Amino acid sequence: MAWIRTIELKESSGRLRAEYDAAIARSGRLANVLKLSSLNAPTLSAWVEMYKAVMFGASPLSRAERELVAVVVSCENACHY
Repeated sequence: MAWIRTIELKESSGRLRAEYDAAIARSGRLANVLKLSSLNAPTLSAWVEMYKAVMFGASPLSRAERELVAVVVSCENACHY
């Protein structure tokens, strides 16, 4: 398994801390997938905005259908998210 250095919540500050706090407010926890971009807060912000657009933006797919696609992809990738 690959090892990627990340910044933990207690070590975060500034823009990164704001992204972490927003993530915790949304879901009650800080997902490891967000920490993958912790070394570059602007990249993390862009990733979060893209995620929100895909999952919550205008689409012919319902929210449930989008979640189903995410679950299937995660299963295929042996990912527990």
